[in-house]
Amino acid sequence: MAAEIVNPRSDSSTDQDGGAEPLDSFDPAFALHRGGKMAVQATVPVRDKDDLSLAYTPGVAKVCTAIAEQPELVHDYTWKSSVVAVVTDGTAVLGLGDIGPEASLPVMEGKAILFKQFGGVDAVPIALDCTGVDEIVETVVRLAPSFGGVNLEDISAPRCFEIERQLQERLDIPVFHDDQHGTAVVTLAALRNAARLTGRSLGQLRAVISGAGAAGVAIAKFLLEAGLGDVAVADRKGIVSADRDDLTPVKRELATMTNKAGLSGSLESALAGADVFIGVSGGTVPEPAVASMAEGAFVFAMANPDPEVHPDVAHKYAAVVATGRSDYPNQINNVLAFPGIFAGALQVRASRITEGMKIAAAEALASVVGDDLAADYVIPSPFDERVAPAVTAAVAAAARAEGVARR
Repeated sequence: MAAEIVNPRSDSSTDQDGGAEPLDSFDPAFALHRGGKMAVQATVPVRDKDDLSLAYTPGVAKVCTAIAEQPELVHDYTWKSSVVAVVTDGTAVLGLGDIGPEASLPVMEGKAILFKQFGGVDAVPIALDCTGVDEIVETVVRLAPSFGGVNLEDISAPRCFEIERQLQERLDIPVFHDDQHGTAVVTLAALRNAARLTGRSLGQLRAVISGAGAAGVAIAKFLLEAGLGDVAVADRKGIVSADRDDLTPVKRELATMTNKAGLSGSLESALAGADVFIGVSGGTVPEPAVASMAEGAFVFAMANPDPEVHPDVAHKYAAVVATGRSDYPNQINNVLAFPGIFAGALQVRASRITEGMKIAAAEALASVVGDDLAADYVIPSPFDERVAPAVTAAVAAAARAEGVARR
């Protein structure tokens, strides 16, 4: 079976109250979503009794028996190695917050069709009616035999860190929290190219990140792993630093890894002389703070729909400007990363996704830009057909190099 990107629609024109004009009449988004955005499609014919006997009983029994005797055959004779579970509890959905599992389903369906459209990977949306770390972990562990990988989505911090950690320990398939690592991979790719454009290395840059949630923490750690000179992370109370006594365990660990400059105080004060601003928090950064950044700075203001720094303001002071929006150049969009990362991991039946595989994905993504590099083109479009194959190949090669590939 394969997840087909289709839109089955009902012909009904009534809403739940009966008789009232449907929401479809007022907003095309509702019209597109009627009936959902996905369906399941057979990949083999069932036209007659011979087909039926092969696709189901008695033919299927031979396959089941073979898998029972040699469990690794499940990868060859089912869809397991080409399907990902997209798992959420609905607690941190886009910018909507804790809206619950049912309301999260349109987003999870959207994520699933992006897997298929951009990576050729089948994905199944799974919205869980539980929020406890242990409940989520146990549920996913029990579902795991049906899947080749798990993409955690829109689970609020700090629980998302522990959920991912426990699942990575207990499962021998890739587990990837896209809100963390997908964002980090695309950010690193754009930053590499921005540095190349301005004749600098990552090691020469000092960055300030606004937001110490899932994305902010992951970006900080990943950029340091990739060789960034220094990074300070700010939450609502200011710079995350070792002298604060109000830090969560995750932020205490972050404080030991970041802020070599020993900064304290506000985000705005940390921006003075900084080379890079990365926004994953919302809110607004005052223009004077942006103006205080170093010459040739980069502003990656990724909050949606309202960037922390409006591009018109950022362009006054920055050499490179990126946002999370599709209507401005240099969109930092996770769809550039997660389809290819999973496609590469599944291709070699990787047991996990390593830091090296993520760095390889970022390098491959950056390389797609090539000689066309410009201030308004440091990251390719999601619709660039070179993206997914480049990321897939790089991730598969890195998995083999790091010894986590099983074929």
